[in-house]
Amino acid sequence: MSTHSRSAVPLQVAWDESMLAYNFGGQHPMNPERLHLTARLARDCGLLDLDGVTVAAPGVASDEDLAAVHSPDYIRAVRQVSSNPDTSDAARGLGTEDTPAFAGMHEASARLAGGSLDAAEAILRGSAVRAVNFGGGMHHAARSRASGFCIYNDAAASIQRLLDRGVQRVLYIDVDAHHGDGTQSIFWDDPRVMTISLHETGMSLFPGTGFASETGGPGAEGYAVNVALPTVAGDAAVLRAFHAVVPQLAGAFAPEVVVSQHGCDSHREDPLTNLRVSVDAQHALMLGVRELADRLCGGRWIATGGGGYALASVVPRSWSLLVAVAAGAPMGPATPVPAVWREYVLERHGVEAPRLMGDGADIWWRSWEIGYDPNDDLDRTVMATRKALFPLHGLDPWFD
Repeated sequence: MSTHSRSAVPLQVAWDESMLAYNFGGQHPMNPERLHLTARLARDCGLLDLDGVTVAAPGVASDEDLAAVHSPDYIRAVRQVSSNPDTSDAARGLGTEDTPAFAGMHEASARLAGGSLDAAEAILRGSAVRAVNFGGGMHHAARSRASGFCIYNDAAASIQRLLDRGVQRVLYIDVDAHHGDGTQSIFWDDPRVMTISLHETGMSLFPGTGFASETGGPGAEGYAVNVALPTVAGDAAVLRAFHAVVPQLAGAFAPEVVVSQHGCDSHREDPLTNLRVSVDAQHALMLGVRELADRLCGGRWIATGGGGYALASVVPRSWSLLVAVAAGAPMGPATPVPAVWREYVLERHGVEAPRLMGDGADIWWRSWEIGYDPNDDLDRTVMATRKALFPLHGLDPWFD
Protein backbone atom coordinates (compact mmCIF):
# COMPACT_ATOMS: atom_id res chain seq x y z
CA MET A 1 0.00 0.00 0.00
CA SER A 2 1.39 3.38 -0.93
CA THR A 3 2.10 5.66 1.98
CA HIS A 4 1.01 8.51 -0.28
CA SER A 5 -2.58 7.25 -0.25
CA ARG A 6 -5.17 9.30 1.62
CA SER A 7 -7.41 8.21 4.44
CA ALA A 8 -11.06 8.53 3.38
CA VAL A 9 -11.75 10.71 6.44
CA PRO A 10 -9.57 12.23 9.15
CA LEU A 11 -8.71 9.37 11.53
CA GLN A 12 -7.02 9.48 14.93
CA VAL A 13 -5.30 6.30 16.13
CA ALA A 14 -4.35 6.03 19.80
CA TRP A 15 -0.94 4.44 20.08
CA ASP A 16 2.25 4.70 22.08
CA GLU A 17 4.57 2.05 23.53
CA SER A 18 3.61 3.35 27.00
CA MET A 19 0.27 1.52 26.53
CA LEU A 20 2.18 -1.75 26.97
CA ALA A 21 2.39 -1.00 30.70
CA TYR A 22 -1.10 -2.49 31.07
CA ASN A 23 0.44 -5.83 31.95
CA PHE A 24 -0.91 -8.45 34.36
CA GLY A 25 2.18 -10.66 33.99
CA GLY A 26 3.56 -13.28 31.65
CA GLN A 27 1.03 -16.01 32.43
CA HIS A 28 -2.04 -13.79 31.99
CA PRO A 29 -4.05 -13.96 28.71
CA MET A 30 -4.21 -10.14 28.44
CA ASN A 31 -0.67 -9.96 27.11
CA PRO A 32 0.40 -6.47 25.96
CA GLU A 33 2.31 -8.13 23.14
CA ARG A 34 -1.11 -8.17 21.37
CA LEU A 35 -0.93 -4.40 21.13
CA HIS A 36 2.73 -4.27 20.15
CA LEU A 37 2.22 -6.72 17.27
CA THR A 38 -0.95 -4.89 16.15
CA ALA A 39 0.76 -1.50 16.00
CA ARG A 40 3.74 -3.00 14.16
CA LEU A 41 1.50 -4.74 11.60
CA ALA A 42 -0.60 -1.61 11.05
CA ARG A 43 2.60 0.34 10.44
CA ASP A 44 4.08 -2.34 8.17
CA CYS A 45 0.84 -2.19 6.13
CA GLY A 46 1.31 1.57 5.70
CA LEU A 47 -1.89 2.37 7.59
CA LEU A 48 -0.34 4.69 10.16
CA ASP A 49 1.42 6.73 7.45
CA LEU A 50 -1.65 7.52 5.36
CA ASP A 51 -2.43 11.17 4.77
CA GLY A 52 -5.25 12.09 7.14
CA VAL A 53 -4.23 9.55 9.80
CA THR A 54 -2.89 10.98 13.05
CA VAL A 55 -1.19 8.71 15.58
CA ALA A 56 -1.75 10.22 19.02
CA ALA A 57 -0.03 9.08 22.20
CA PRO A 58 -2.82 8.91 24.78
CA GLY A 59 -2.74 11.08 27.86
CA VAL A 60 -3.38 9.60 31.30
CA ALA A 61 -7.00 10.21 32.28
CA SER A 62 -7.32 12.33 35.42
CA ASP A 63 -9.26 11.16 38.46
CA GLU A 64 -11.91 13.73 37.51
CA ASP A 65 -12.13 12.23 34.01
CA LEU A 66 -12.53 8.74 35.46
CA ALA A 67 -15.07 9.85 38.07
CA ALA A 68 -17.51 10.62 35.26
CA VAL A 69 -18.12 6.85 35.06
CA HIS A 70 -16.39 5.37 38.14
CA SER A 71 -17.02 6.00 41.84
CA PRO A 72 -14.38 8.06 43.69
CA ASP A 73 -14.02 5.25 46.25
CA TYR A 74 -13.19 2.80 43.48
CA ILE A 75 -10.59 5.10 41.90
CA ARG A 76 -8.97 5.51 45.33
CA ALA A 77 -8.95 1.72 45.74
CA VAL A 78 -7.23 1.26 42.37
CA ARG A 79 -4.63 3.85 43.36
CA GLN A 80 -4.07 2.08 46.68
CA VAL A 81 -3.52 -1.34 45.10
CA SER A 82 -1.45 0.25 42.33
CA SER A 83 1.01 1.73 44.83
CA ASN A 84 1.04 -1.41 46.99
CA PRO A 85 0.47 -4.41 44.71
CA ASP A 86 1.01 -6.88 47.55
CA THR A 87 -2.45 -5.91 48.77
CA SER A 88 -5.78 -6.74 47.16
CA ASP A 89 -9.37 -5.54 47.27
CA ALA A 90 -11.35 -8.55 46.13
CA ALA A 91 -14.66 -6.84 46.83
CA ARG A 92 -13.77 -4.35 44.10
CA GLY A 93 -12.25 -7.01 41.83
CA LEU A 94 -8.67 -5.85 42.41
CA GLY A 95 -5.82 -8.27 43.02
CA THR A 96 -7.87 -11.25 41.84
CA GLU A 97 -6.95 -14.01 39.41
CA ASP A 98 -8.67 -12.11 36.58
CA THR A 99 -7.24 -8.69 37.43
CA PRO A 100 -4.00 -9.28 39.38
CA ALA A 101 -2.50 -6.26 41.10
CA PHE A 102 0.64 -4.77 39.60
CA ALA A 103 2.71 -1.70 40.37
CA GLY A 104 1.48 1.28 38.37
CA MET A 105 -1.84 -0.33 37.41
CA HIS A 106 -3.75 2.91 37.99
CA GLU A 107 -1.67 4.93 35.55
CA ALA A 108 -1.55 2.10 32.99
CA SER A 109 -5.34 1.71 33.12
CA ALA A 110 -5.95 5.45 33.07
CA ARG A 111 -3.74 5.75 29.96
CA LEU A 112 -5.92 3.27 28.04
CA ALA A 113 -8.93 5.32 29.12
CA GLY A 114 -7.11 8.44 28.01
CA GLY A 115 -6.87 7.04 24.49
CA SER A 116 -10.65 6.81 24.22
CA LEU A 117 -11.20 10.19 25.92
CA ASP A 118 -8.75 11.78 23.46
CA ALA A 119 -10.75 10.14 20.65
CA ALA A 120 -13.96 11.73 21.94
CA GLU A 121 -12.25 15.12 22.15
CA ALA A 122 -10.95 14.82 18.58
CA ILE A 123 -14.44 14.09 17.30
CA LEU A 124 -15.95 16.92 19.35
CA ARG A 125 -13.30 19.33 17.99
CA GLY A 126 -13.78 18.07 14.46
CA SER A 127 -10.07 17.28 14.06
CA ALA A 128 -11.09 13.66 13.41
CA VAL A 129 -14.27 12.06 12.12
CA ARG A 130 -13.24 8.54 13.18
CA ALA A 131 -10.91 7.27 15.87
CA VAL A 132 -9.45 3.89 16.81
CA ASN A 133 -8.10 2.88 20.23
CA PHE A 134 -7.28 -0.81 19.82
CA GLY A 135 -5.76 -0.75 23.32
CA GLY A 136 -9.17 0.14 24.74
CA GLY A 137 -12.48 -1.71 24.92
CA MET A 138 -12.29 -2.51 28.66
CA HIS A 139 -16.00 -3.30 28.72
CA HIS A 140 -16.29 -5.40 31.90
CA ALA A 141 -15.21 -2.59 34.24
CA ALA A 142 -18.27 -1.38 36.16
CA ARG A 143 -18.78 1.85 38.10
CA SER A 144 -17.26 0.50 41.31
CA ARG A 145 -15.59 -2.75 40.36
CA ALA A 146 -12.89 -4.26 38.13
CA SER A 147 -13.82 -7.43 36.28
CA GLY A 148 -12.69 -9.67 33.45
CA PHE A 149 -9.22 -8.11 32.92
CA CYS A 150 -10.76 -4.60 32.86
CA ILE A 151 -10.03 -1.85 35.41
CA TYR A 152 -11.30 1.44 33.92
CA ASN A 153 -14.02 1.44 31.28
CA ASP A 154 -12.55 3.60 28.53
CA ALA A 155 -15.49 3.20 26.15
CA ALA A 156 -17.92 4.35 28.83
CA ALA A 157 -15.65 7.29 29.65
CA SER A 158 -15.61 8.38 26.01
CA ILE A 159 -19.40 8.05 25.76
CA GLN A 160 -19.89 10.12 28.90
CA ARG A 161 -17.51 12.78 27.59
CA LEU A 162 -19.56 13.05 24.40
CA LEU A 163 -22.77 13.40 26.44
CA ASP A 164 -21.25 15.97 28.78
CA ARG A 165 -20.24 18.07 25.78
CA GLY A 166 -23.74 18.15 24.32
CA VAL A 167 -24.12 15.01 22.19
CA GLN A 168 -27.72 13.85 22.65
CA ARG A 169 -27.57 10.17 21.66
CA VAL A 170 -24.67 7.72 21.50
CA LEU A 171 -24.94 4.19 20.11
CA TYR A 172 -22.58 1.61 21.64
CA ILE A 173 -22.09 -1.62 19.67
CA ASP A 174 -20.12 -4.47 21.26
CA VAL A 175 -19.17 -7.59 19.25
CA ASP A 176 -16.67 -9.08 21.72
CA ALA A 177 -17.34 -12.75 22.48
CA HIS A 178 -18.12 -11.71 26.07
CA HIS A 179 -21.14 -9.65 27.11
CA GLY A 180 -20.39 -5.93 27.46
CA ASP A 181 -21.78 -5.98 30.98
CA GLY A 182 -19.83 -3.09 32.48
CA THR A 183 -20.73 -0.59 29.78
CA GLN A 184 -24.36 -1.75 29.91
CA SER A 185 -24.49 -1.32 33.70
CA ILE A 186 -22.98 2.18 33.64
CA PHE A 187 -25.67 3.43 31.21
CA TRP A 188 -28.49 1.14 32.42
CA ASP A 189 -30.69 4.10 33.38
CA ASP A 190 -29.69 6.52 30.63
CA PRO A 191 -31.88 6.63 27.50
CA ARG A 192 -29.29 8.83 25.76
CA VAL A 193 -27.14 5.72 25.31
CA MET A 194 -28.22 2.56 23.52
CA THR A 195 -25.91 -0.35 24.29
CA ILE A 196 -26.07 -3.30 21.88
CA SER A 197 -24.03 -6.40 22.71
CA LEU A 198 -23.77 -9.53 20.55
CA HIS A 199 -21.90 -12.21 22.46
CA GLU A 200 -21.62 -15.90 23.25
CA THR A 201 -24.48 -16.84 25.54
CA GLY A 202 -23.90 -16.41 29.26
CA MET A 203 -25.00 -20.02 29.61
CA SER A 204 -21.52 -21.04 28.43
CA LEU A 205 -19.26 -18.01 28.91
CA PHE A 206 -18.24 -15.35 31.43
CA PRO A 207 -19.80 -13.12 32.71
CA GLY A 208 -23.02 -15.15 32.56
CA THR A 209 -25.21 -12.17 31.68
CA GLY A 210 -26.55 -10.50 28.54
CA PHE A 211 -29.88 -12.13 27.79
CA ALA A 212 -32.71 -10.64 25.75
CA SER A 213 -34.68 -9.87 28.94
CA GLU A 214 -32.04 -7.29 30.00
CA THR A 215 -33.50 -4.20 28.36
CA GLY A 216 -32.59 -1.22 30.58
CA GLY A 217 -33.61 0.47 33.79
CA PRO A 218 -36.65 2.61 34.68
CA GLY A 219 -37.05 5.35 32.11
CA ALA A 220 -34.52 3.67 29.84
CA GLU A 221 -36.41 0.53 28.90
CA GLY A 222 -35.34 -0.58 25.46
CA TYR A 223 -31.91 1.03 25.54
CA ALA A 224 -29.99 -2.08 26.60
CA VAL A 225 -30.00 -4.63 23.77
CA ASN A 226 -28.55 -8.13 24.02
CA VAL A 227 -28.20 -10.99 21.56
CA ALA A 228 -27.03 -14.12 23.40
CA LEU A 229 -25.52 -16.10 20.53
CA PRO A 230 -25.44 -19.91 20.54
CA THR A 231 -22.18 -21.22 21.98
CA VAL A 232 -20.55 -22.25 18.68
CA ALA A 233 -22.44 -19.83 16.44
CA GLY A 234 -19.94 -19.34 13.58
CA ASP A 235 -19.72 -16.68 10.88
CA ALA A 236 -23.09 -16.97 9.17
CA ALA A 237 -25.01 -16.93 12.46
CA VAL A 238 -23.17 -13.92 13.87
CA LEU A 239 -23.63 -11.90 10.68
CA ARG A 240 -27.30 -12.90 10.40
CA ALA A 241 -27.87 -11.81 14.00
CA PHE A 242 -26.09 -8.48 13.55
CA HIS A 243 -28.08 -7.53 10.47
CA ALA A 244 -31.36 -8.72 11.99
CA VAL A 245 -31.06 -6.45 15.04
CA VAL A 246 -28.47 -3.68 14.86
CA PRO A 247 -29.38 -1.60 11.76
CA GLN A 248 -33.09 -1.56 12.66
CA LEU A 249 -32.58 -0.38 16.24
CA ALA A 250 -29.79 2.00 15.25
CA GLY A 251 -32.08 3.62 12.70
CA ALA A 252 -34.86 4.02 15.24
CA PHE A 253 -32.47 5.46 17.83
CA ALA A 254 -30.83 7.92 15.40
CA PRO A 255 -27.47 8.33 17.17
CA GLU A 256 -25.14 11.28 16.70
CA VAL A 257 -21.97 9.22 17.35
CA VAL A 258 -21.24 5.48 17.28
CA VAL A 259 -18.81 3.95 19.79
CA SER A 260 -17.93 0.30 19.17
CA GLN A 261 -15.98 -2.48 20.85
CA HIS A 262 -14.30 -5.00 18.53
CA GLY A 263 -12.94 -7.68 20.82
CA CYS A 264 -11.65 -10.35 18.44
CA ASP A 265 -11.88 -13.20 20.97
CA SER A 266 -14.82 -14.53 18.97
CA HIS A 267 -12.23 -16.13 16.66
CA ARG A 268 -12.15 -19.90 16.24
CA GLU A 269 -8.52 -19.99 17.46
CA ASP A 270 -9.19 -18.02 20.63
CA PRO A 271 -8.30 -20.04 23.74
CA LEU A 272 -11.01 -18.53 25.97
CA THR A 273 -14.20 -18.64 23.88
CA ASN A 274 -16.23 -20.87 21.57
CA LEU A 275 -17.95 -18.73 18.91
CA ARG A 276 -15.75 -19.94 16.01
CA VAL A 277 -15.77 -16.70 14.01
CA SER A 278 -13.24 -15.90 11.26
CA VAL A 279 -11.25 -12.69 10.82
CA ASP A 280 -13.21 -12.28 7.57
CA ALA A 281 -16.50 -12.14 9.51
CA GLN A 282 -14.99 -9.79 12.10
CA HIS A 283 -14.01 -7.53 9.19
CA ALA A 284 -17.58 -7.72 7.84
CA LEU A 285 -18.87 -6.58 11.24
CA MET A 286 -16.46 -3.63 11.17
CA LEU A 287 -17.79 -2.65 7.74
CA GLY A 288 -21.34 -2.96 9.10
CA VAL A 289 -20.58 -0.60 11.98
CA ARG A 290 -18.84 1.89 9.68
CA GLU A 291 -21.81 1.88 7.31
CA LEU A 292 -24.16 2.71 10.21
CA ALA A 293 -21.90 5.56 11.35
CA ASP A 294 -21.71 6.93 7.81
CA ARG A 295 -25.46 6.65 7.27
CA LEU A 296 -26.64 7.93 10.65
CA CYS A 297 -23.86 10.06 12.18
CA GLY A 298 -21.97 11.77 9.40
CA GLY A 299 -19.27 9.14 9.87
CA ARG A 300 -18.55 9.96 13.54
CA TRP A 301 -17.23 6.73 15.01
CA ILE A 302 -14.93 5.69 17.85
CA ALA A 303 -13.75 2.07 17.57
CA THR A 304 -11.99 0.24 20.40
CA GLY A 305 -10.33 -3.15 20.78
CA GLY A 306 -11.14 -5.45 23.70
CA GLY A 307 -10.65 -9.17 24.15
CA GLY A 308 -8.58 -11.38 21.89
CA TYR A 309 -6.00 -13.83 23.15
CA ALA A 310 -4.53 -15.52 20.05
CA LEU A 311 -1.88 -12.85 20.25
CA ALA A 312 0.21 -13.44 17.12
CA SER A 313 -2.13 -15.28 14.76
CA VAL A 314 -5.39 -13.33 15.15
CA VAL A 315 -5.37 -10.09 17.14
CA PRO A 316 -2.91 -8.08 14.99
CA ARG A 317 -4.70 -9.00 11.76
CA SER A 318 -8.17 -8.23 13.11
CA TRP A 319 -7.28 -4.87 14.62
CA SER A 320 -5.10 -3.79 11.69
CA LEU A 321 -8.15 -4.42 9.53
CA LEU A 322 -10.13 -2.27 12.00
CA VAL A 323 -7.67 0.58 11.40
CA ALA A 324 -7.95 0.00 7.64
CA VAL A 325 -11.76 0.07 7.75
CA ALA A 326 -11.74 3.27 9.81
CA ALA A 327 -9.21 4.82 7.42
CA GLY A 328 -11.19 3.75 4.36
CA ALA A 329 -8.01 2.10 3.08
CA PRO A 330 -8.15 -0.39 0.18
CA MET A 331 -7.21 -3.38 2.29
CA GLY A 332 -9.23 -6.44 3.24
CA PRO A 333 -9.07 -10.10 4.23
CA ALA A 334 -7.50 -11.10 0.88
CA THR A 335 -4.58 -8.66 1.35
CA PRO A 336 -1.23 -10.44 1.92
CA VAL A 337 0.35 -9.97 5.34
CA PRO A 338 3.64 -8.10 4.84
CA ALA A 339 6.60 -10.51 4.77
CA VAL A 340 8.61 -8.24 7.04
CA TRP A 341 5.98 -8.60 9.78
CA ARG A 342 5.74 -12.37 9.36
CA GLU A 343 9.53 -12.60 9.69
CA TYR A 344 9.40 -10.49 12.84
CA VAL A 345 6.78 -12.78 14.40
CA LEU A 346 8.77 -15.88 13.49
CA GLU A 347 11.92 -14.42 15.00
CA ARG A 348 10.18 -13.09 18.14
CA HIS A 349 7.73 -15.91 18.83
CA GLY A 350 8.92 -18.88 16.79
CA VAL A 351 5.56 -19.24 15.02
CA GLU A 352 4.52 -18.94 11.38
CA ALA A 353 2.06 -16.06 11.04
CA PRO A 354 -0.80 -16.33 8.53
CA ARG A 355 -0.03 -15.23 4.98
CA LEU A 356 -3.29 -13.31 4.45
CA MET A 357 -5.04 -10.69 6.56
CA GLY A 358 -8.15 -12.91 6.61
CA ASP A 359 -8.77 -16.64 6.93
CA GLY A 360 -10.16 -17.27 3.44
CA ALA A 361 -13.56 -17.96 4.98
CA ASP A 362 -16.88 -18.04 3.14
CA ILE A 363 -18.97 -15.50 5.05
CA TRP A 364 -22.24 -15.92 3.17
CA TRP A 365 -25.18 -15.50 5.54
CA ARG A 366 -28.98 -15.70 5.26
CA SER A 367 -30.79 -12.40 5.49
CA TRP A 368 -33.52 -12.22 8.12
CA GLU A 369 -36.02 -11.36 5.35
CA ILE A 370 -35.71 -14.96 4.11
CA GLY A 371 -37.74 -15.97 7.14
CA TYR A 372 -37.62 -17.05 10.76
CA ASP A 373 -36.93 -20.70 11.61
CA PRO A 374 -38.29 -21.56 15.08
CA ASN A 375 -36.23 -24.77 15.08
CA ASP A 376 -32.95 -22.87 14.75
CA ASP A 377 -31.10 -21.85 17.94
CA LEU A 378 -29.79 -18.66 16.37
CA ASP A 379 -33.18 -17.60 15.05
CA ARG A 380 -34.82 -18.20 18.42
CA THR A 381 -32.32 -15.98 20.25
CA VAL A 382 -32.59 -13.25 17.60
CA MET A 383 -36.39 -13.35 17.77
CA ALA A 384 -36.24 -13.15 21.59
CA THR A 385 -34.26 -9.92 21.24
CA ARG A 386 -36.52 -8.53 18.51
CA LYS A 387 -39.67 -9.29 20.55
CA ALA A 388 -38.20 -7.73 23.70
CA LEU A 389 -36.86 -4.56 22.06
CA PHE A 390 -38.47 -3.74 18.73
CA PRO A 391 -41.94 -2.76 20.04
CA LEU A 392 -40.33 -0.31 22.48
CA HIS A 393 -38.98 1.59 19.45
CA GLY A 394 -42.06 1.38 17.24
CA LEU A 395 -40.67 -1.55 15.24
CA ASP A 396 -42.39 -4.80 14.31
CA PRO A 397 -40.42 -7.86 15.52
CA TRP A 398 -41.79 -9.94 12.66
CA PHE A 399 -41.46 -7.63 9.68
CA ASP A 400 -38.97 -4.78 10.37
